[in-house]
Amino acid sequence: MIILLGLLIFVHELGHFLVAKYFKVRVEVFSLGFGKKLLSFRRGETEYCIAAVPLGGYVKMFGDDPSADVSEADRAGSFLHKPVGQRIAVVLAGPIMNLLFAFLLYSAIAMLGEKALFPGLGDLAQNSAAWSAGFRSGDTILEIDGKSIATWNELEKKIQSNPGKPLRFGIQREDGTATSLEATPKLIANPNVLSWTKEIGDIDGLTFLSRSATIAVIPGSAAAKAGMRSGDSIVKINATQFRRWREIERAVGSFTSEAKLTFTVQRGFIEALQNADEEAQPQTLEFVVDVPPTAAGQSGTAALRALGFDDPELYLASIEKDSPAAKAGLLPGDQLVSINGEKLTKFEEVVGRIRAFDGTKPIDFAIIRDGKPMTLAISPNVKKRMNHMGQEETRFEVGIRPMIIDDVPQTVQVATGNVIEAAERGAIRSVEMSGAIVVGLIRLFQGQVSSKNVGGFLSIGQMAKKSWSMGASEFLMAMAVISLNLFILNLLPVPVLDGGHLVFYTIEAVRGAPLSMQKMELAQRVGAALLVGLMVFALFNDVSRIFFR
Repeated sequence: MIILLGLLIFVHELGHFLVAKYFKVRVEVFSLGFGKKLLSFRRGETEYCIAAVPLGGYVKMFGDDPSADVSEADRAGSFLHKPVGQRIAVVLAGPIMNLLFAFLLYSAIAMLGEKALFPGLGDLAQNSAAWSAGFRSGDTILEIDGKSIATWNELEKKIQSNPGKPLRFGIQREDGTATSLEATPKLIANPNVLSWTKEIGDIDGLTFLSRSATIAVIPGSAAAKAGMRSGDSIVKINATQFRRWREIERAVGSFTSEAKLTFTVQRGFIEALQNADEEAQPQTLEFVVDVPPTAAGQSGTAALRALGFDDPELYLASIEKDSPAAKAGLLPGDQLVSINGEKLTKFEEVVGRIRAFDGTKPIDFAIIRDGKPMTLAISPNVKKRMNHMGQEETRFEVGIRPMIIDDVPQTVQVATGNVIEAAERGAIRSVEMSGAIVVGLIRLFQGQVSSKNVGGFLSIGQMAKKSWSMGASEFLMAMAVISLNLFILNLLPVPVLDGGHLVFYTIEAVRGAPLSMQKMELAQRVGAALLVGLMVFALFNDVSRIFFR
C-alpha cells in the first residue's frame, strides 16, 4: 500500500510542482505525507520531505494565502499574483498527471502482458438461444466476420455492438473440427450499470463458465464403499485427466467395461474456497472402485449413477451459521428433493421458490440424508446482499450453498511488443475506465449503486496486497485504476480539492475579479467538512465490510 499510494501521491504532486516551477512560482515545500517530518532535505528554495501519515501529500507554494501581505519585490514568485490562466494550469496539472500516469501504466501492462479470458465456450444450456444457433459446449470462437478473436472481451464487444446484425462465427469444436455458423445478437437492456450504453446486443446462453468435476456420492454405492465422498473433485480416472463435469459424463462409458477403476480426487477444495483460507490446501487422494455389473454398456449419466456418482447441483456444500437452514437442522451433504411437494431438477428452482416466499407458512424442504428421506420446515429471512454490479438487493434466503463449483476459466496471455499498439491500448483502457468511474459516481448519486461500495485506505490496502501477490501486471492494473480515481475525484467541484480551486479561478476569469475572502473561506470550511465526512464514511464501510460482514 505504501508503494502504491506513495507513487500515486508523488505523481500527483509532481504535476503541481513542475507546472508551478515552469511559471516561476516559488515552491517552498514538496511533501509526501502529512504530519511529522520523518525525512527532509533542502535543495534551492524548496524543502523536500516525507511525513508520517502516508495518506496524501502537498506542494506548498509561496503566496498561496490570500490573507498574507506579499511585497512588490516578491510578487514575481507568488502563486496568487500569477495570471489566472497560469494558476488554473498549476491546479489542473495534478489530476492530469494521474491520468497520464494511468495511461503509461496501461501501456506498460500491454507490453508486459496480462491474463485475459480465452474465447472458449463453457456449459451451454440446451434451451438457450446460443444452443439453438448451433453453438456447443467447449467450442472455441476463432473469428467473427473474418476478424480473428483472441479474448472473451473481444467476443463480447463484437456481439454487444452489433444488435440485430447477423454475424458469421468461425468455430473450432472440442474434437478439433472447424465449422462456421451465423447468429444474430438480440437487443436487450444493458445489465451493466457502469456503462453509458443503455442497450446492447446479446446471444442468450453464451458463457465461458463450465462445471468442475466435483461429484456427489450416492450412499451405499460402489464409489461410497471405496471411500469417496460428496464434494470430492475428480482429477483422473486411471491415467486420463479431467477438469470438467461434461468431460467425465462424455468419457465415462469408455471405462465401464473394466473390473476396477482408479479415481484420483481432490478433497477439501470446497472448504478451502468457502473459508477463504490461503493456507488450506486440498488433499489429493486415490480410490479403487469396483465396477458393478449394472455399469456394463452404460454411458453418460447412467454410467455415473451405476458407479455411485450423482450430479452435485442439489446437494448442499455448506450451511450459513445461525441461518434459518441451520436452525431447522439442514446439514452439509443433504440432498434437496422437493420444495412444498414440487420436485426439484436444478438449484435455480430452489432460489426462485425461496425468493417467492410470501412470509406466511414455512417452506417444506424434502431432503435425503445418508439415504433416508426427511422433511424440514424452514421460514426464510430477509437479507441484504451486494450483487456483482455493486447494487444492494433485499431478498429472502435460508442460508444454503450448493455443491456447485465452476472450473477455473481458461486464460490467454495477451501482450504486444509494438510501442504504438501498446500506447493505443493504454489510451483506450484509460478512457474506458475513466468513463466507468464517472458513470459509477453518477449511479451512486442516483441510488442505482450502493453507497457501501465507497471504500477508503483499508480497501486500497487490501487491493494493493492482493494484486501484489498476483504479479506485476495485476499490481500495475490496481495502481492505474486508483490513479484514474484520483484524477476524477480531484476534479470534483468541491472546495479543498483541486476541482474546487478550479471553480474559484474560473469564476475569477469570467468576472474579472476573485471571490471575496469571506465567501472563499466559507466554501473551504464546507468543502473540508464534506471531505472529512466522506473519509469517515469510507472508513466505516471498510471496517464494517472487513470485520463485521
